[in-house]
Amino acid sequence: MKWRIDRLLYQKEKSFGTKILLLPFHLLSLPYGGVVRARTFFYTFGLKEPKHLSCPVISVGNITVGGTGKTSLVIALARELVKRGVPVAILSRGYMGKKTSGPLVSDGQNVFLSPEESGDEPFLMAKSLKGIPILVGKDRFINGQMALQRFNIGGLLLDDGYQHLQLHRDLNILLIDSQVGFGDHHLLPRGILREPLSHLRRAHLFLLTKVEDLKACQPLEEKLHRIHPSSPVFHSHYEPLGLIGPNEESEEIHSLRGKKILALSGIANPNYFSSLLKKYGAEMTKALIFPDHYLYKPEDLALLEKQGKGVDLFVTTEKDMVKLKLLNIRHLPIRALRIEAKIWEEEKFYKKAMEVF
Repeated sequence: MKWRIDRLLYQKEKSFGTKILLLPFHLLSLPYGGVVRARTFFYTFGLKEPKHLSCPVISVGNITVGGTGKTSLVIALARELVKRGVPVAILSRGYMGKKTSGPLVSDGQNVFLSPEESGDEPFLMAKSLKGIPILVGKDRFINGQMALQRFNIGGLLLDDGYQHLQLHRDLNILLIDSQVGFGDHHLLPRGILREPLSHLRRAHLFLLTKVEDLKACQPLEEKLHRIHPSSPVFHSHYEPLGLIGPNEESEEIHSLRGKKILALSGIANPNYFSSLLKKYGAEMTKALIFPDHYLYKPEDLALLEKQGKGVDLFVTTEKDMVKLKLLNIRHLPIRALRIEAKIWEEEKFYKKAMEVF
């Protein structure tokens, strides 16, 4: 039921019946909004002071719940900064992680925490990024100090950091899903907004993700310019790189063509994932959708086996694969879609990021 409600919230236009169904959530959003506004007021007007680390901090975040592509952008940004001579570490909240040991997910060479301990996204970053330390925990100031003491770094990336006002950041990158925008502009739990739209003014730059057509983004860009005229807007999309199996075996993306596919995902916006598979010639026969950040259980295997009858291939996301690999899935024809964030105005975007160093 939970993920069905989540999918309703992402709809920009809602029927009268849906609005009635969501009325209790609207009432709950009123005190939530009051708390968010009060907290931001304290930091904006100096009643609370953010803590400063002794190196530049770049935050990658969003103002909506899930699905904007933060992980892919953090990975791409970390690689590019290192390539340009700025060694960095990543500080993540570790959402849904059940950390039982220290905050260090990876020292850049070895991975010390499991997906259950660190959360799926920090684990995926740790497996994808060599030479880049990753730490998780609520107190990112303490973790930032630890990273500066232990590693030779020149900057820190704050993953999902837009709402982490306790820590000063030198560049606030705000991601917005161009397919979803701000939903129907309601705050949680009635809508998908974490904060009121006026709080967009904290962003130093906007990055619209999942962009297929620049013209289709114009209404969203006009809204951003009305709220925050001085902040530049960039655009990005996902570029599929191929498929990867449970044993790290790789296949070309074109191997999807003509295959009967079951799309398996536990992400915030599964529709876009399915559209990517169709774009590369897959014949979508079924879709199994779980809640965002879902931790797969052994009993889910029976459902997968049942639903997998008559399909050539299960295709999931890299984020889901790190958790599925904890189960006995090697008898299933399963692959993860490997993607990379590509920024349309790449050089201008990274030039802006480098200005803080």
